[in-house]
Amino acid sequence: MQSIATLFNDVSERLELAWRAGQDGAFRILAKSRTASADLVGHLNLIHSARIQIIGKAELAYFDWLTEEKRLEYLNDFLTYGEPPAMVVGDKLEPPPFLIDWCNEHAVPLFSSPESSADLIDYLRVYFNRMFAEQCTRHGVLMDVLGVGVLICGDSGLGKSELALELISRGHGLVADDAVELLRTAPDYIEGRCPWLLQNLLEVRGIGLLDIKTIFGETAVRRKIKLRLIAQLIRRSDLEEHYERLPSQTLTEEILGVDVRKVVLPVAAGRNLAVLLEAAVRSTVMQLRGINTLKDFMERQQLAMEQESQQNTQLNGQSEF
Repeated sequence: MQSIATLFNDVSERLELAWRAGQDGAFRILAKSRTASADLVGHLNLIHSARIQIIGKAELAYFDWLTEEKRLEYLNDFLTYGEPPAMVVGDKLEPPPFLIDWCNEHAVPLFSSPESSADLIDYLRVYFNRMFAEQCTRHGVLMDVLGVGVLICGDSGLGKSELALELISRGHGLVADDAVELLRTAPDYIEGRCPWLLQNLLEVRGIGLLDIKTIFGETAVRRKIKLRLIAQLIRRSDLEEHYERLPSQTLTEEILGVDVRKVVLPVAAGRNLAVLLEAAVRSTVMQLRGINTLKDFMERQQLAMEQESQQNTQLNGQSEF
């Protein structure tokens, strides 16, 4: 469970947070939003009373305009509609004494930060997106190939790690081997990363564990990448039995509710899978840019058939004379 104390430990250095009041509320639990991280943090607002309240220059100016009784009445309304997990005063402002006293009395953690209130909201929303993102673990190897996140998967023994090693030797980057953590950090965004225990490691049968960062250098590994393509390794017999040679529709696979493009690579002696995968990545990039080679070929074929039909019609008409 995510608490205010955990949040403070995670972001205090980056946001230069100072804990000003309400230390007794350190273990308040941050509940996951059913919709988006926008419901977890925002400017001071009673309508969204149960989120982290960010106080900037405009909010403090509003408090200055209120009488002392109205200030306390406004703050006490938070207790009625839903207590905020914490409050943060930004814009290099000093929390006023009445706010410090109220937070101490009701055990509401109060922080201050030199960051602007808008930057505080943006950073914390990104933090919550990652913290509460839907996630799963997939077996395979996640690679950065030409800047595209590619998940290489398939049955055990088909050569996933050997393919990954070949790609690394060709200048591409390793993200994760064996256990790949996938997080849905946006409605159409799947981010892949490596568990801490397996970072920089690649297992190759017959050799054992390889520390890719030590062997190939810093540029051979990545911390994370957006998943854009799944490369499924299969046996040649399975390809002929279960897949079309030229599929009319782009293959996809659903992960955490997001459709990810997929290619199928048959494994056979003499096939250079690294070159094939690089070609598949380049083709995927072209498709993402709106260039569909198969569609263009089918349109060209249709045009050729129409032209041939017209020529036959003309020849038939001439023969009648």
